[in-house]
Amino acid sequence: MQDTAHPLSPQDCLVALMIAISASDENVRTVELVKIDSAVNMLPIFASYDTDRVRVVSALVMDLFEQEDGLDALFGLIRDNLPERLFETAYALACDVAAADGTLQETELRLLEEIRYELNIDRLHAAAIERGARARHLSL
Repeated sequence: MQDTAHPLSPQDCLVALMIAISASDENVRTVELVKIDSAVNMLPIFASYDTDRVRVVSALVMDLFEQEDGLDALFGLIRDNLPERLFETAYALACDVAAADGTLQETELRLLEEIRYELNIDRLHAAAIERGARARHLSL
């Protein structure tokens, strides 16, 4: 695939993690896709991002998820192409997508735990990020 010759941009990495958390329970929900689309269209980190890349990155993540060591490969790509200063941003975006439908499946919780580990997110920072996502996605 051409992505191996053309590394992922930092924004691609953020999109990849959002797609990964959405697909982790094998049920990509519309509300999660809307959350990803909203993030890509509204957040300053994506201001110069080519939104057509979302399809390419989605296909890459889905291809990786079909492979035995695909999750490890995904984290390798993210560590290689995402600056460390954006690790907490990546975790926050993943939390927002996971919380978007109002429920957290066991597979989503496990992937969030793996993201915390792989990106070396401090426990206290992770708890604050998670609480913020929970607060933003409450309903009456």
